[in-house]
Amino acid sequence: MKIKKKIYRFLAIMTVLFGASGLSSCNYNGLVEEQQNVDQAWAEVENQYQRRADLIPNLVNTVKGYSKHESETLEKVTQARAQATSITINADDLDEETLAKFQQAQDNLSGALKSLLAVTEAYPDLKANENFLNLQAQLEGTENRITIARRNYTEAVRNYNTSIKKFPTNIYAGWFGFKPKPQFTAALGADKAPEVNF
Repeated sequence: MKIKKKIYRFLAIMTVLFGASGLSSCNYNGLVEEQQNVDQAWAEVENQYQRRADLIPNLVNTVKGYSKHESETLEKVTQARAQATSITINADDLDEETLAKFQQAQDNLSGALKSLLAVTEAYPDLKANENFLNLQAQLEGTENRITIARRNYTEAVRNYNTSIKKFPTNIYAGWFGFKPKPQFTAALGADKAPEVNF
């Protein structure tokens, strides 16, 4: 008799946990769908960073033709590009550490590009070159696409992480391997307003 009561109690608890929680295929499938949204958003982030990396050799070569003595700046851009493109992350392997390494490499490349574009101010002929202007416009457009891709990734991660942390989904999300995904963080110094001198 005690065994029957334990079985009924166990079944009642399981019904409450899983029936009410929606361990139905619909809820599980919802988590799978949200995880796929994160993976897709991450792929788009990588795609846009790759687009930027693909533009850089043409930009460097164009600048090189006008500024023979800016070799140090050009070398820094080339090295930063090589480092940024050497880091690839599978969406399944995303964690805080790997995302931080990826983000650091991309931030280094962004800094090197800013230095390169600042150098071009000293070369009026370069600034008037149609090829350079076209590359600069493409680079600006790509930076905007990167911002949008990162925002979409952040939203997908927020939705996914919220879903796997909500009760009672959080009880079984871990059983099926649904783990939180990392978010991008602000670049160092982003919390300080830039100084503007007139």
